[in-house]
Amino acid sequence: MMSSSEHPLTLVLVGPMAAGKTSVGRKVARMLDVPFIDTDKRIAAEHGPIPEIFAEHGEARFRELEREAVATAVAEGGVVSLGGGAVTDADTRALLHRHSVVFLTVTAEAVERRITGSGRPLLAGDDPVARWRAIFDQRRGWYEEVADLTVDTSRRPMRALAEEIAAWRRKQP
Repeated sequence: MMSSSEHPLTLVLVGPMAAGKTSVGRKVARMLDVPFIDTDKRIAAEHGPIPEIFAEHGEARFRELEREAVATAVAEGGVVSLGGGAVTDADTRALLHRHSVVFLTVTAEAVERRITGSGRPLLAGDDPVARWRAIFDQRRGWYEEVADLTVDTSRRPMRALAEEIAAWRRKQP
């Protein structure tokens, strides 16, 4: 068994698209003086644009690549931001139970302001907010299952949220 001092500090952020995982995550990582890893960006860097992975290989293949990326990222340590759908994978959820996880939640109203023209593949169509809401409703239970802390990003400044999360993580074993 390794002692906890040999384990890198890890904090995982989960939540729906447009909850602020990347912007909050970057700030928290700076405050904790650890790397910031966005698993979606890492997958895209290694395997090409995510919409193309979905189109060419399907969601199941994407979730496999994502599961590998999440496992690698949490092993490296730092603040790890997961794609909104990462929690749909049972193996990924099992892995998350061993780490400090923050669920960033957000209201549909706040999302509407954030996703205009965002080009996210799962939000294509006439009513992206309704689509977002349906996806969030489907995944909410999984976010809650893996989360140690839930923070609503709808109305508070990202910096204040980041400070709260960093302070919480410093208190975790």
